[in-house]
Amino acid sequence: MSEDVKGRRRYDSTRRQAQAAQTREDILAAAREAFLQRGYAGTTLAAVARDAGVVVETIYRGFGGKAGLFKAVVEAAVAGGTARAQVPVEQRPAVRAVLEETDPRRQLEGYTATQPGIHARMGPLMRVLAGAAATDPELAEVLREMENFRLAGLGRFTRLLADRGALRPGLSAEHARDILWTLASHATYDQLVTQRGWPPEQYQTWLADTLSRTLLPT
Repeated sequence: MSEDVKGRRRYDSTRRQAQAAQTREDILAAAREAFLQRGYAGTTLAAVARDAGVVVETIYRGFGGKAGLFKAVVEAAVAGGTARAQVPVEQRPAVRAVLEETDPRRQLEGYTATQPGIHARMGPLMRVLAGAAATDPELAEVLREMENFRLAGLGRFTRLLADRGALRPGLSAEHARDILWTLASHATYDQLVTQRGWPPEQYQTWLADTLSRTLLPT
């Protein structure tokens, strides 16, 4: 096989991958806008497909249906972009920096630094999700999956702290996980920032201080 043919095939493969990534980004952008403007029940895949410039079958192939599409929209919001959402969580730069930090207080500060942006991006979508999940079993399952995924990730984090001997005496990794899961939840952010009007910087400082005092030795 000539080098010219090999080069064309590599080029074609790269171009197809780029086109597929752009199509996914277009779909998620159109879906996010639709869910926020029309709500979950008011959004149709036909409308999303039209706005994204694709056929409905493309959405079904990529996301499995409306619930899967909504989940992908939220995941992209959490990650900070469609491309970042394709990278495993523990390989993302901000997460890797937290895991590789050896000082436990700085680890918690690094973790809390990521939270205001995540909550701000996902907040409007979470309100859509909470309302729709009450009456849509498929979307309720998406909510459970997302919370279980988050709980598992925080469990790995607190297990790391426990293995390094960083947790305060008598505090198990599982108990620490549950505390972290509660204090860093979107519900807590929403109460303090959205409802009580705390600046995000104040929320971040409070979260870092509260986690350090609750999880680590004094």
